[in-house]
Amino acid sequence: MENVFISASQEALILTVLVSGPPILAALVIGLVLAIVQALTQIQEQTLSMAAKIVAVFGVLYLAGYWMASHISRFAYLIFSEFPKWIH
Repeated sequence: MENVFISASQEALILTVLVSGPPILAALVIGLVLAIVQALTQIQEQTLSMAAKIVAVFGVLYLAGYWMASHISRFAYLIFSEFPKWIH
């Protein structure tokens, strides 16, 4: 019984990393590119990089949102369908 909870927790953590990865990577890449551009042009505008990161994250969420939601809903269905077996 203990192994079931450990494997469910492990799968939840892996799913969290998998689903949060694309928006975080998009923000990282955009931030790095804009930091290099700002360093080369000596433009030190903070709102420029923040606005670009927000647009990039929302763009990734728009493009990959269905994929993310399908993984999350599949995991939720698995947890809710297996839960009655775990409590007996």
